[in-house]
Amino acid sequence: MASPLGCATCPLVPARAAALDFPVGQLRRIAAAEGDVDETKRNVLKLLAVAGIVGAGAGGLVGGTIQFLQPPTVGISSYPKVQLLDVDGSPLTVAKVESEYNVETSELFLFYYPLQNEPNFLLNLYPASGAPNGSNGAENVTGGIGSHQSIVAFSAICQHLGCPAPAIAFYPPGTCPNTPGGKTFYIHCSCHGSTYDPTSGASNLTGPAVLPLPQVTLITDEGPPYTSGNIFAVGETGPPVNGHLNTLQGDYAVGSTSGLVKETPVILCNFPS
Repeated sequence: MASPLGCATCPLVPARAAALDFPVGQLRRIAAAEGDVDETKRNVLKLLAVAGIVGAGAGGLVGGTIQFLQPPTVGISSYPKVQLLDVDGSPLTVAKVESEYNVETSELFLFYYPLQNEPNFLLNLYPASGAPNGSNGAENVTGGIGSHQSIVAFSAICQHLGCPAPAIAFYPPGTCPNTPGGKTFYIHCSCHGSTYDPTSGASNLTGPAVLPLPQVTLITDEGPPYTSGNIFAVGETGPPVNGHLNTLQGDYAVGSTSGLVKETPVILCNFPS
């Protein structure tokens, strides 16, 4: 008798269909009775849906990461009016400056304005010995206030490579034998030799710096011509402070007052030849 599996006429064993003609253990998709379903398209749509969800999540994650890596710029929107205080914490007045500081003062007196990382020199260019003769002091200088318009303030950060005080310092008359531009007193940076003239807006006397020092605008509460009263810093003129794209950005504001700090200058008579 022939094997039932080989009997084409056996009623309980269907004839072998071409769709089943494949080796044992190999899988093959069978078309549905109502029409073939395109599994490839279905899987592609699934993948696109999953990719969209993952992409949206990844986009949010990347956006958040970029925001975290780029913190908001710290700074202020405008120059504040800041009252200056003396080294003892009392209000700094024109009378105090004119009695305590002069062009021959060897120490540095610094205050921070308008930001906490922006030091400035406070200078009185008038001599203690009396009227200036051109080599021992000055009066009626650019931006000066006080009885002789000789009290000025400039950034204490060099405009060359950013050396701060006390490496950059005010040199009183006779500090060095050098007289850049014929000046016997000046602001000089011992880092690379840049020199500035405090009698004309801290303009350049010697390089390598090519920009003047920013000048702080000083006023008093007695009004123009600002010859007496408490001293306030209210603005700044000139280029930005070195290391700041904008003098108002790069740190936090100093507050409503800023006190003088005394520093010992670094003195080196190393002038460019």
